Amino acid sequence: MKFTPSLFALLAMGVSAFAQDQNLFNGKDLTGWEGNTALWSVKDGVLRGETQPDPENPKKGLLKHNTFLIWKGGTVGDFELHAKFRMPTETGNSGIQYRSKTLDPGVDGPIVSGYQADFEAGKTYSGITYEERGRGILAKRGEKVVITADPANPKKPKIEVTGSVGDSAAIQNSIHLKEWNDYVVIAKGNHLQQFINGLQTVDVTDEDPVGAKEGVLALQIHAGPPMVVEFKDIILKPAK
Repeated sequence: MKFTPSLFALLAMGVSAFAQDQNLFNGKDLTGWEGNTALWSVKDGVLRGETQPDPENPKKGLLKHNTFLIWKGGTVGDFELHAKFRMPTETGNSGIQYRSKTLDPGVDGPIVSGYQADFEAGKTYSGITYEERGRGILAKRGEKVVITADPANPKKPKIEVTGSVGDSAAIQNSIHLKEWNDYVVIAKGNHLQQFINGLQTVDVTDEDPVGAKEGVLALQIHAGPPMVVEFKDIILKPAK
């Protein structure tokens, strides 16, 4: 197993201040990113994450926990992120972490906690907002929600569905299985929005004090069945 150096240097980096668009992936190598290079690589101009099957149980992958490729450009607060993703395998789950924090180097690569713009090879989770190693599912596909703290249970917030941004099935039907899709994440203050292929998937207002206002960006490989996930055209834009 091989890791790129200076993982925990990320923890000492400040908020990334930017006034113009930044291309976060050069299409050639993993420059600017931190993670387990046994899992992450660049092939044909595409950033690729891949896990291997267990020889004793080919339907099960060897990965012991979810792990991430972390952007080393510092933390971000308010921003707009554009990325293309593709999951060519029959199974697998991935996502774009934002306003997140690095918890541990992990046995298979960095472990990260925070907001995630989820997607998968299946038809259940793509487009939802999930908080990795935190409060779990914050908004299902198609939902507009307001999140507040529950004094009786600080680890489980109150999630009120206040409206809809679209039909969940229609949004899922617009997602190209095994082909390229456009993901957009917009974070401004406590307001989070996600879009796939031009359709808004969620609208989240997070009034819970634990909701992060800044943090790292990262890409996920999920434990479970062997999988491949690919990214390209990763552009960070200033919040409008």
